[in-house]
Amino acid sequence: MIAEMDADSVAGYFRSKSILITGSTGFLGKVLVEKILRVQPDVKKLFLLIRAPDVESAKLRIQTEVTGREIFRVLKENHGVGFDNFIEEKICPLVGNIMKENFGLDNSQLKEFSKDIDIIISGAATTNFFERYDVAFDTNVLGAKHVCTFAKKCPKLKMLLHVSTAYVAGEKEGLILEKPFLMGETLRVGTYLDIESELNLIDKTKRELIANCSTDKVVRKAMKELGLKRARHFGWANTYVFTKAMGEMLLEHLHEGCPMVIVRPSIITSTLKDPFPGWMEGIRTIDIVIAGYAKQTMSFFLADLDLIMDVIPGDMVVSAMMVAMVAHSKDQQAHIIYHVTSSHHNPATYAILADSGHRYFFDNPPCTGRNGERVRLKKMRFFRTTTSLRLYMAINYKLPLEMLHLVNITLCGVFSRRCSEYNRKYRFLTLLTELYAPYVLFTGRFDDNNLERLRMVRNKDQNNNEACWFDFDPRSINWDDYFYNVHIPGVLKYMQTELHSTSQNSNDVARL
Repeated sequence: MIAEMDADSVAGYFRSKSILITGSTGFLGKVLVEKILRVQPDVKKLFLLIRAPDVESAKLRIQTEVTGREIFRVLKENHGVGFDNFIEEKICPLVGNIMKENFGLDNSQLKEFSKDIDIIISGAATTNFFERYDVAFDTNVLGAKHVCTFAKKCPKLKMLLHVSTAYVAGEKEGLILEKPFLMGETLRVGTYLDIESELNLIDKTKRELIANCSTDKVVRKAMKELGLKRARHFGWANTYVFTKAMGEMLLEHLHEGCPMVIVRPSIITSTLKDPFPGWMEGIRTIDIVIAGYAKQTMSFFLADLDLIMDVIPGDMVVSAMMVAMVAHSKDQQAHIIYHVTSSHHNPATYAILADSGHRYFFDNPPCTGRNGERVRLKKMRFFRTTTSLRLYMAINYKLPLEMLHLVNITLCGVFSRRCSEYNRKYRFLTLLTELYAPYVLFTGRFDDNNLERLRMVRNKDQNNNEACWFDFDPRSINWDDYFYNVHIPGVLKYMQTELHSTSQNSNDVARL
């Protein structure tokens, strides 16, 4: 049941509330923390769960990875010289780890802390498609369990909001409903998922690897491969969505007596307008193509330009989260799932992004020449199927690579280093294609009727200012304008920092 909202109910709801947030150092977490502090400066306290050896280290992480980022620019301008004092008053670092029961807090800490919490926002996750199975399981599955267990120990708790992903639905076609996962449910007929057995399999595999004196590199590779193998066995595309689905199952099983909302965004992109347009962090699904094209390290990719690309700006996701918390906070039996997506009410095809990108780079050629001069980029080539892309790569890259390998053998290893480098790049692009194919060739549409009802209540009960503050209607987006004037410039502006931190992966697709 969605509660009626008075004129200032969304911002006003957070007044004097104590909120625990996990995942605050991530992209969406920063957007959320900034927005709460900006629209409701009278929030009592934001407890940010931070992995760190001590409180001072946690404070430093918050300063450098959260409040020190540009998204806090407007909030800094609003508070001027008082910004640091405001942040110190409102944000409390909580040293802990979502992978540990009770976040690793001792009993006295737990008792003192839990009695103050009004809202828990569970946003911590590893979003790496090819993550180690043990790491993804500890974070996305056991992490969800630990949050829910802790929530039940909070006597004042009014809401637990969990951030998942719309792609837990797998590679379905047609309209995908906002419905929960039942314990043991899978996407492949004839299989049953036992989460406890998966945990035991992880432990058994690690013990065997250690017993065989495997190196860290071998263990890491084996755990990554195990994650993909198990995900595909049960019908999911990768370790990320597989473990997020298991996390949802545990929440469904354990949340009784705890009001809960699950938010499932699609591909999250740069902010549309709040606190300002174009802020982003991290190279995401579509952004790796934009960044690679801009740097002339990627001239082709897999995408059917006629298919719908479901993306949603980060500030819209946060607005939906905040409105959903308010709407269900009075219902102690609350349990609802929201798809925060665009494919149903304002679908955008990959052709719109491709056209916007080509026009943007034609009008604003990047400085990619040898002497820093601006260079006109050739139009990117897209392949509609994995078969056509693999054939193209085999003819243009794999075959020359095999020829180079033969020449290298004939010349006693003169080209060994180059051979190894090109082979590594080829394997990386092959893996990239394999991991991204379920997204760029996705044919489903996400039903968002629950979210539409929430929008209707918000539009009915909010004044004009709040409606602007908490806009999450994708129909307000002109996709061509957004990509050309907001998102692509945002990717280019912020990608340098990200590319430095992921330089190995970026170099792996260079000149392929």
